[in-house]
Amino acid sequence: MASRKPSRAKANLRGSSSKPNGSKAEPRARPAKPVAVKAKPVAVKAKPVAVKAKPVIVKAKPVIVVTKVKSEPKAAKHVAKEPLEPRAVFAKLHAHHADAHCELEHRSPFELLVATVLSAQSTDVMVNQVTPELFRRWPNPAALASADVAEVERVILRTGFFRQKTKSIIGLAAGLVREHAGEVPRTLAELVKLPGVGRKTANVVLGVAFGAPEGVVVDTHVQRISQRLGWTRHTDPLEIEQDLMHAFAREDWDMLAHVLIFHGRRICTARKPACASCPVADHCPSAFVAENVGRKPSRLRVR
Repeated sequence: MASRKPSRAKANLRGSSSKPNGSKAEPRARPAKPVAVKAKPVAVKAKPVAVKAKPVIVKAKPVIVVTKVKSEPKAAKHVAKEPLEPRAVFAKLHAHHADAHCELEHRSPFELLVATVLSAQSTDVMVNQVTPELFRRWPNPAALASADVAEVERVILRTGFFRQKTKSIIGLAAGLVREHAGEVPRTLAELVKLPGVGRKTANVVLGVAFGAPEGVVVDTHVQRISQRLGWTRHTDPLEIEQDLMHAFAREDWDMLAHVLIFHGRRICTARKPACASCPVADHCPSAFVAENVGRKPSRLRVR
């Protein structure tokens, strides 16, 4: 039995949807399958960063504490109520302090020389407590020159600066034995060559022991009072001494120092001078303002 041919209409219908001859049919795109990507966790190890902090150095500024001391008034601002010549003022002071004398106890020029060296940065009272034992054990230059250093230091310990003073008095004793046959020389030039002996010490010995001073002893009292009385405008002890030597006769040089020292200890003290009871207040240009004159300059203390 013969097969049936498709009708022309169906054939045309099929032909209309088919590709022209000679062209290839495009492949159908298959839908892509989803791919699951598993991301591996990455462990990031952070290295610790060491931060070195620089130390902050704070430099504290030193605190300077100034001890206030009123400046010295100029001499022109203060005039004595009754101006008087220096020698006349000294005569009044001498009459008031008739007992003025050297308070260092001694029996010979040698003992006075040693005691005066020990009195530096100390008091006459303290030196007088020490010297009896000192001179009992070493009564002359030869004995002191050969003394044991440690033993001498123990005896004079209370006078202060005992090591340097021991060196000085043993050295001056040896110098007396070596250069002067154990005797204390009678001139300033020879005395100041001895260890520990300066111009002031030499003039104490020359004035008190021999009655022949070659200058005026200028200690802290003499310096202060000569400035307050208007006898000098200087602050250097050597310049003050020159002013006093010109103002007073040589025979007064020794007693002048003793009188001014007694006046400084008893009445015209550094901090609270007793001007109301001073025998020469009417003749003093610094009367009742004296606490501002002759004082040491302010000290700077760094904390």
